[in-house]
Amino acid sequence: MNRTTLSLIGAATALAAVTGVATLTGGSPGGTDGSAKAASRMPVERSTLLCPTPTSSEVGSTTYTAYTPERKAAAAAGAERGDAALLPAQRPSDEVTDPGTGGESDDGGKGGKGGKDKGRDAARGGGEPVLPLKRPGQPVTTDTDRSDAPALIGTADGRFAPGWTVQQTTTIAAGSGRGIMGTACTAPDTDFWFPGASTARNRQDFVHLTNPDETAAEVDLKLYGAGGRLKPSTDESITVPPRSTVPVLLSTLTDQRAADVSLRVTSRTGRVGASVQAADQKAGGDWLPASAAPATTVALPGIPADATSARLVVFAPGADDADLKVRLAGRTGSIAPAGHDSLHVKSGMTAAIDLGDVTKGEPGSLLLTPEGGEGPATPVVAALRVTRGKGSDQETAFIPATARIDRTATAADNRAKGSTLSLVAPGATARVRVTASAASDGGRPVSKTYTVKGGTTTAVTPPRPASGKGGYAVTVERISGGRVHASRMLALAQDGVPRFTIQAMPDDGGTVVVPEARQDLSVLNDQEE
Repeated sequence: MNRTTLSLIGAATALAAVTGVATLTGGSPGGTDGSAKAASRMPVERSTLLCPTPTSSEVGSTTYTAYTPERKAAAAAGAERGDAALLPAQRPSDEVTDPGTGGESDDGGKGGKGGKDKGRDAARGGGEPVLPLKRPGQPVTTDTDRSDAPALIGTADGRFAPGWTVQQTTTIAAGSGRGIMGTACTAPDTDFWFPGASTARNRQDFVHLTNPDETAAEVDLKLYGAGGRLKPSTDESITVPPRSTVPVLLSTLTDQRAADVSLRVTSRTGRVGASVQAADQKAGGDWLPASAAPATTVALPGIPADATSARLVVFAPGADDADLKVRLAGRTGSIAPAGHDSLHVKSGMTAAIDLGDVTKGEPGSLLLTPEGGEGPATPVVAALRVTRGKGSDQETAFIPATARIDRTATAADNRAKGSTLSLVAPGATARVRVTASAASDGGRPVSKTYTVKGGTTTAVTPPRPASGKGGYAVTVERISGGRVHASRMLALAQDGVPRFTIQAMPDDGGTVVVPEARQDLSVLNDQEE
């Protein structure tokens, strides 16, 4: 019988490719003598990011910011070259609209339903790369006020891959969804959860599906409300053509109207990027990012100090109900919100509670942990809908359950004023380093170290670059101690409206662990046993 063996780097690269995020830099950490060596971290070699269609509003403008942190490990691994840029995706239908237009398409907002529509060049003849980076450590920005700006599909390799981040920030002056809509462009995957979406009449929520690959992706969309699965009014399967984006209006998937729903996006074939654009007729709107993967303990970092209301939406995707403790981690410690110290979530159902002005003038973060009792804890997904302002001057944003920072996380598009960084340590005290990059027009990076006490939230104005003008990126590096979760709020008030957007800051996945090599398999040839 023939036995085929793989080199360590080949196996590790295959493993990384499965995640849909990155592949490893070449070179095995093992020695040439075939002896075992300890597992080590290597910088990723390639990253993929997808930016959704920003808006079709005639009174909207969008700023894109791309950035890769400087990493000594990437240089040490030999990643001295590389590229990073995005290209326009195709859009199957010109007629599909999104928040900011107030209209719907002839097909009810289902875009590429069934794959019957042919793709077209959304860039209208422009296939030039967008946001090509020149060097790690300095962001690149560009602006557009086009109402037909396309979704973007991008890759970074070599020295630009580890920690590559792209931020998309859109301001809409009037109409449904007016305000700021910001999102970090996402990596493709096959499974997403969006608690906090809505099919209510005062909301217009679109899920944007972007396919980065050369073959079509088949995607299923399922909605869950307070009573379980919402009855579909049509086939929930969507075909996303190659290198294309498809927006789907959630209210066209069911005849049931629900203020709080959880959307699940699963790809049966291929992979996609998924983002939900939520617009309220009176309270503005923002992008709703996907929740972190279902977990038994959840952190939602960065409720603004002046939040006038916060609404928590939780879904239990497993076979068991979830009983959760609800805690607010403030500046000096954690407390139970008045009247909401616990939450019961039934299996397969969406639960929501209105926490009101829970922060009472101080910044905070919400922590969900198992209530206790018999049996194993039940994983959940969650999100917060946060409101600032009152009456006609309200604006909303979303905070999803956010994965912890293992090593580093970055938020791009910080400006001269308006950025607030929130850090929460749910358990033990943690120490972090926060670095402001050079600005897009020059300058030098500046770092500052913070200690986040266990069970508290630290909200700070991040450091700014030394000299230089233009936007900059903020990177959080966990140095020591317990778990840390983070988010960045960008506030740009206008005409009395507290416009703002919040971006979660999970770990950037810039490095991966290469397993221990017990034997140098690369020296083995096919052998006959």
